[in-house]
Amino acid sequence: MRKPLYIQLASIFILFSAGAWATQAYMPELKNQLKHTYVSLTNTEKPKIKPEKPEPIELDLPAPRVITPIPDELITKEYDKHLYAAEHNGFGLIENEIQFKKLIEEEKLVLIDEGAGYEVMELTHSHPYVTPYSKIILEELGIAFQTLTDSESFFTLTSVTRTPEQQKSLRKKNRNATSGVSSHSYGASFDISYIRLNGKKRFSRSTQKKLEKILTEFQEANKIFFIKERKQSCFHVTVR
Repeated sequence: MRKPLYIQLASIFILFSAGAWATQAYMPELKNQLKHTYVSLTNTEKPKIKPEKPEPIELDLPAPRVITPIPDELITKEYDKHLYAAEHNGFGLIENEIQFKKLIEEEKLVLIDEGAGYEVMELTHSHPYVTPYSKIILEELGIAFQTLTDSESFFTLTSVTRTPEQQKSLRKKNRNATSGVSSHSYGASFDISYIRLNGKKRFSRSTQKKLEKILTEFQEANKIFFIKERKQSCFHVTVR
């Protein structure tokens, strides 16, 4: 016996509703599964690689400077320290102008005219050249002077490197100049005026004390020797 039409329609509706409900219940789970699969395919974790230790870098550093000790038996006066230091700070005595020019060509003597914290006045009995290491120390002194005083301040070098002939000529005009061999003839000595500051001749006790303090600290660090020459109003400095 055939079922009435309304019963058939009701049965179809119930089946359709059940299918729709099952689909809705299953969709979230399906989405989660697809999401998990997509993520696993696209975000596959790469195996962790242990970083290699960098190879040590070898630096080509200059050899440390060796300060030659001064034998006590050679020191009879303070100036002997300057002579000994000058003799062991380079190439030996500059005997004449020919050797002096050759040393410049070989770059064993370098020009100094002015720099941070210092200037060189017009010279008549010496040349504005020193050994490369002496220039480094001079520049350190200049920077230290500006640091302790003012960033625009500078001191003046009144004498630098002299040949024995120039030393002899200077001796005729200045009886206080060293007789015989001078430390100025090795390219390692220079005179710093303590009455010429910032390009003008003037006396400042406080500035002089600051300059002397710097020189003392450099001497204690075994970088220089210095003597205060009162008659010449300068500090005679020899680089070690």
